[in-house]
Amino acid sequence: MAATTAVANITSSTTTTTRIPHIPSPAKPFSLFLPKTLQLQRPPLHITLSKNNPISDFFPPNKNSPANHYADDYDCNDDKPREECGVVGIYGDPEASRLCSLALHALQHRGQEGAGIVSVHDSLLQSVTGVGLVFDVFNRESWKLLPGELAIGSGTPLLYKCKFGVAHNGNLVNYPALRSELEDNNGSIFNTTSKTPSFILKIIDACEKLLGAYSMVFCSEDNKLVAVRDPYGFRPLVMGRTRNGGVVFASETCALDLIKATYEREVIPTYEREVIPGEVIVVDKLEGVQSYHLIPHSKETNFCIFEHIYFVHPSSNVFDQWVSESRHAFGEILATESPVDCDVVIGVPDSGLVAALGYAQKAGVRFEFGLVKSPYVARTFIQPSQEIRDNQANLKLAVVRAVVEGKRVVVVDDSIVRGTTCPKIVQKLRDAEAKEVHVRIASPPVIGSCYYGVDTPSPDKLIANKMDMEEMRKYIGVDSFAFLPIDKLENYLGDDSKKYCYACFTRKYPVEPTGKVKRFITILDSRSHTSNHKSTNK
Repeated sequence: MAATTAVANITSSTTTTTRIPHIPSPAKPFSLFLPKTLQLQRPPLHITLSKNNPISDFFPPNKNSPANHYADDYDCNDDKPREECGVVGIYGDPEASRLCSLALHALQHRGQEGAGIVSVHDSLLQSVTGVGLVFDVFNRESWKLLPGELAIGSGTPLLYKCKFGVAHNGNLVNYPALRSELEDNNGSIFNTTSKTPSFILKIIDACEKLLGAYSMVFCSEDNKLVAVRDPYGFRPLVMGRTRNGGVVFASETCALDLIKATYEREVIPTYEREVIPGEVIVVDKLEGVQSYHLIPHSKETNFCIFEHIYFVHPSSNVFDQWVSESRHAFGEILATESPVDCDVVIGVPDSGLVAALGYAQKAGVRFEFGLVKSPYVARTFIQPSQEIRDNQANLKLAVVRAVVEGKRVVVVDDSIVRGTTCPKIVQKLRDAEAKEVHVRIASPPVIGSCYYGVDTPSPDKLIANKMDMEEMRKYIGVDSFAFLPIDKLENYLGDDSKKYCYACFTRKYPVEPTGKVKRFITILDSRSHTSNHKSTNK
């Protein structure tokens, strides 16, 4: 039997129902084998939307701002910055919703809090959303609820009055002024129908007013797919073609690879390419693929450097560079700039492994898998307690004693933010009787919060902002400690170095926040609802 949840219609007192397929729990949940303090109740897969706060109860927006509105709900389990989510849009493929869920699975590393898909069929916009991993939410039964050749997906896709759906990735820095302007009855996308000729122009007009980082896709009741990337190009967005001839947009090329879609980054302006910063691409049956350009706020792009360092899957190509090559090079630079006598090099899985391999090969030292990540650790769907945080490293990573015992070990990780996890890893290596432990970080020190779609703590919680190198070395408990120098990072990027944003390393922000920073989704939140409902707009 399928589970049923009532979804409140924000614009009226009526309710509609969405049938979410029930996924049975295993006979013996893993939580039975955990300490009592770690046994958490898994929430239901469906989301019940309240009238006053439809989405943010489950997916709180990034609250970073210069006025101390930081991401207080930052989950430091991994001691990493958190990217909000990946986005996917597919048009003209009879398997749109299935392919969309597969592509979202390929982007799972960009966000694990939830997943959702909106599809369009016969002017009917339908959605299925849930908390958890993509395949916790979607299966064969849920695909049947999402018919049609047009679908969009992300962690938090949203319907607005059944006129259109939107999936978004990024943050806005001019939220206060923007919201009132977009809600103006005379000129916003909230007060038009997608069937009017001005709908696309309204989207373009609205996006030209946005300041910040965003990559997003819209789907409309009359079967239009719209993809938009901000003029700065903070977040990646690529375009490809499915095997059935459909058009697909995704945050990374690894999503195209999984669904066997084509992508050739040099081919412009055909289907297979990167969406250009400031570009609006409209796909429909009548006009095919159309390209528009936003009025740029800057003549220079500001690609997020952390896409190369941490966020992007190592198999992806981002900003016209292969991520695996970049991370390997970062490790090589570390070996050159911060050498140390050692017996073995290990990486912190998963994102530190490629840099560790580069370090080892450049240093001429053995690379080994000295840390193994457990895939079976139960996910914490609620904000974890400090006790759970303290136990997370013990549950998540295991040391291979045979690799490190009696050895001088170099540990390579991609980044360090709060500094909560690294000391625990070092202690585990000491417990395994490593002779020496040296830590190398394949990025510069993080000293500033991000306002462009990445959840980072406030500056006073960033370890590199509170301590000098020697203080960090002692705090982490290692024999030596080093970061990737920012000038060497820029040298590696060469002429492209000016195209990147380094604000988290320098505090020099390309777009200064003018107030509380919000995700674009929150502008729609208080005016929207998610439902299976046929549009009555004419």
